[in-house]
Amino acid sequence: MKEKDESLEVPYLEETMPHQINSPSFKGSNMKMQPPFVNEHGIVIGDSKYNSEESPLNNWSDDVDPAVMAGDQWVHPTNDIGWNSTENKELIEKSKKPQGVPFTHPDKDVSYGRD
Repeated sequence: MKEKDESLEVPYLEETMPHQINSPSFKGSNMKMQPPFVNEHGIVIGDSKYNSEESPLNNWSDDVDPAVMAGDQWVHPTNDIGWNSTENKELIEKSKKPQGVPFTHPDKDVSYGRD
């Protein structure tokens, strides 16, 4: 089993995953990109390579119980294909602070009655 390696390659740049064409940007949201981690089975999760020698997928047989690959230890909190869905992208966007429009006030409509 691998020990946690602090030198794991980080697959994101400026709070986004450029290797995934539809990946959302976490920049400005309340979520921070998380680095890859090694799960309890010695598999690197979140490096976007999806190919560890120790992975049950690379050592499959009739004796492998598929349930061994179920659970949170197989899901990366920010580098997961699920973030590319419309619903999850909306969750990220809703957590971002509004950038505002020039010449506006957060609680006053200064343009009311001016047009």
